[in-house]
Amino acid sequence: MSIEHHDLVHELPEYRDQIHTLKMENGHFAKLFDEYHEVTKEIERMEAEIQPACTKTEEMYKRKRLQLKDELYEMLRDNQ
Repeated sequence: MSIEHHDLVHELPEYRDQIHTLKMENGHFAKLFDEYHEVTKEIERMEAEIQPACTKTEEMYKRKRLQLKDELYEMLRDNQ
C-alpha cells in the first residue's frame, strides 16, 4: 500500500516561500505548522500499520489535519 505524503509544501507548493517566511516570523504559524506535521506523521504511521489504530481514531486525526491545513492556508492567503 502506497502512503501519500501530505507535508504542507507539497500540499501548497505555490506558497513555498511564504511558508518559510511565516515559519521564521510568526510564532503562531510555526506552532500550527509543527502540529500539522506531527499529526501527518501519526496518520502516516497508522496508514502504514506501524501504529495500529481503529478507523475512528484515524478519521479523527485526518479531520484535525484538515482543520490545521485550513487555518494555515487562511494565514498564507491573508499574508499575500
